[in-house]
Amino acid sequence: MSVTAPAGFRAAGVTAGLKPSGRPDVALVVNDGPSIAAAAVYTSNRCKANPVLWSERASADGRVRAVVINSGGANCYTGPIGFQLTHATAEQVAAGITSQGAQTGAIDIVVCSTGLIGEHLDSSRLAHGVQAALHALAPDGGGHAAQAIMTTDTVAKQAVHHASGGWSIGGMAKGAGMLAPGLATMLVVLTTDASVDSAICDRALRAATRMTFDRLDTDGCMSTNDTVALLASGASGVRPDPEEFGAALSAVCVDLARQLLGDAEGAEHTIAIEVRHAATEDEAVDVARAVSRSNLFKCAVFGGDPNWGRILAAVGTTRAAFVPAEIDVAMNGVWICRHGQPGEPRSLVDLSDRHVTVTIDLHAGTAGATVWTTDLTTAYVHENSAYST
Repeated sequence: MSVTAPAGFRAAGVTAGLKPSGRPDVALVVNDGPSIAAAAVYTSNRCKANPVLWSERASADGRVRAVVINSGGANCYTGPIGFQLTHATAEQVAAGITSQGAQTGAIDIVVCSTGLIGEHLDSSRLAHGVQAALHALAPDGGGHAAQAIMTTDTVAKQAVHHASGGWSIGGMAKGAGMLAPGLATMLVVLTTDASVDSAICDRALRAATRMTFDRLDTDGCMSTNDTVALLASGASGVRPDPEEFGAALSAVCVDLARQLLGDAEGAEHTIAIEVRHAATEDEAVDVARAVSRSNLFKCAVFGGDPNWGRILAAVGTTRAAFVPAEIDVAMNGVWICRHGQPGEPRSLVDLSDRHVTVTIDLHAGTAGATVWTTDLTTAYVHENSAYST
C-alpha cells in the first residue's frame, strides 16, 4: 500500500487525460492527522519548475496536509500562467479537503508536476483530475497513486517499513531519467504515522537523501522538478527514538533509490562506484560522481569492455587529493589496475551480469562513498531523442 501503509493517510490515482496514453496521471496523498508535521527537499537546479517555487513556500513552516502530483507535463517554463495554475491546484485541493472535514489552506498543499518542460498543462483536464482524485481518496489508494506519477517509468516504485514499536513508514517514487540529484531527486512522497515533529522530520530526511537519492546519478542530468516530501500523521501515537526513526527512513529511501536505479531508461547494467581511502567524504563523492558521468566509461560497460583507463581519466578531472601513481581500480572484484599500472588481466572481468561494481582506492585518507549509475545504451539515446514527439 506504499504511502497509505502508515495510519492516517488516504491516497488516490486517477486519469485526467493529461497523457496521450490515457494512463493515470493525477495522484493525491492526504494526511488526515492528527499531526501534519512535514519536511521537504527540492532540486538545487536554478531553473525551477512552478510547482517547486510554490512548494518551497508551502512546506517552509513544517506543515503539509497533502501532496498533489500530475504527470503528463512539468509545468516548467510556462510563465505566470503556469504558476497561477499551480496555485489554483493547491486551492482546489485545500477546498476539497476542507469540505471533507479538515480545515485546510492552500499554503499547506505541496504541488508536484512531472513530464515535458515548456508546455502548458490543460487546466480544465487537470482540475477535473484533481476533483476525481478528491472523490477517490481511500486508505488503500497508495498503489493507484504510485501508478499515476509514472512518466517513462516501466514499473511503480513503492516501499514500506514496519517498525517493531507499532509505527511505520511508507513511500512512493517516480523517475527513470534525469537522475542526477542536487539535494533531492525525482519525485518522492514519504509518509509515517510516527509521532515526530517537523524538526525531526527535516533532520532525518536530509540525512536520508544525502546518503541515498543524492548518490544516484544515472545520466548526469538534474531535473527542474525534483521533490522529496515527508509527511507525518502521528496517528500511531508512538514517539520513536530519533536515531531509530532516521535509520528506518534511510532504509526506505535506499529501497526506493535502488528501484529507481533498476528502472533507469534504457539501462542494461547498474553500476556501483565505490571510492575508498579518500581524504574526505566529499572528495570520495566527487571522484565517484566523475566516473559515473563519464560517457566513455558508461559506453565501455555497455559494450562489456573493462576499460579501466577511462576510469582513471575521469578520476583525474577532480580536485580530490591523491597521487596518480598510487591508485588501485577493481571491476567486479578483479584488481585490473594496481598503483596506476596494469594489474590482473582485464580478461578476468566478467561484465555479463546486470550489476557491476567498480572500486577505486585513492590511498589518500580514511573516507569513502558510493555513487550508483548505469551504462549508456543505444536504447537510452533512442528514448531521449524522441521524448517530445
